[in-house]
Amino acid sequence: MKVTESEFVISAVGPAQYPADALPEIALAGRSNVGKSSLINRLIHRKNLARTSSKPGKTQTINFYRINGALFFADMPGYGFAKVPKSVKAAWGRMIEGYLSNRDELRGVIQVIDVRHPPTRDDIAMYEWLKHYRMPTMIVATKADKIPRGRWQKHLKQVREGLRLEAGVPLILFSAQTGQGKEEVWAEIRKWMPGAS
Repeated sequence: MKVTESEFVISAVGPAQYPADALPEIALAGRSNVGKSSLINRLIHRKNLARTSSKPGKTQTINFYRINGALFFADMPGYGFAKVPKSVKAAWGRMIEGYLSNRDELRGVIQVIDVRHPPTRDDIAMYEWLKHYRMPTMIVATKADKIPRGRWQKHLKQVREGLRLEAGVPLILFSAQTGQGKEEVWAEIRKWMPGAS
């Protein structure tokens, strides 16, 4: 997809703040610091539209980005590892679950996993939740540039088996550094869009 226009719209903490444009929305879920913001930036050819941070737990709201006036990316707070109080984590959990289960505009979820490591308990719980609700999902395994090419298949197998990935769920190897996997991610997003063939 050729992105000609992208903008940050709002950091929302609840439904009253979600965009009212009625455009299709694609949510990004993943543990803290897994590279969701870097994935967004690479997909839309922007260096810093989605703010990246080396500090886990930086994203504490759902950040909405309008792309080409045609769809939104909804970047959700990272799960796991963030050094935040339990009460804040619980509030994030309610916000994320409420958005994922009740948002009519939501077309699918990109679950972002670090390909270097086996899926965490939180990764597995998130995938099980998405599967339970029959949410269209793709798994994007980031940081491909951090491991040798000869070990890619071994690591992808580790992700596939760790999540017990259902047949037909796309698993895409991605690198924000090199852009590897970008076209494949856009191809899957297009399948979720209204009128897609």
